[in-house]
Amino acid sequence: MSEKKYIVFTLNGERYGVPVEQVLSIEKPEGVTPVPNTAPFVKGIMNLRGILYPVIDMKQRFGIGESAVQKETRLAIVQIDDIKVAILIDSAEDVISIDEESIEPAPEVAGGVKADYIHGVAKIDDGLLVLLNLDRVLRDKDVEIVKKIEVNER
Repeated sequence: MSEKKYIVFTLNGERYGVPVEQVLSIEKPEGVTPVPNTAPFVKGIMNLRGILYPVIDMKQRFGIGESAVQKETRLAIVQIDDIKVAILIDSAEDVISIDEESIEPAPEVAGGVKADYIHGVAKIDDGLLVLLNLDRVLRDKDVEIVKKIEVNER
């Protein structure tokens, strides 16, 4: 049995997990500066301890609404391939261990999120957890948009 750790967060009341090794930190969403002429899901950039991060609204990225910053709203600083981005989430919950053998293949649609973005679904004590594939969340053309923001803001 091989276990892997996932950080659990929420979007529109649904729970999602991403591999803990891809999450660098969880932060409060402060000081996001809009960037004109970018994709609608790119909320802007933020300076965190001297490093600029593009801010991605996960709800807009998945086509399930638009995030409104509230008290529980957080930014997960994640690494996807060779870029680092801040993803806007409703709340961060916990870190859990999941047995890799208990992960089911992705259904066509899970919680409104396209199957392209899903690694699989895990059954946990209090329901199902949709496990995201962050590498697919930003497809090639979208990664180019984010890289341009990183380059232009340096």
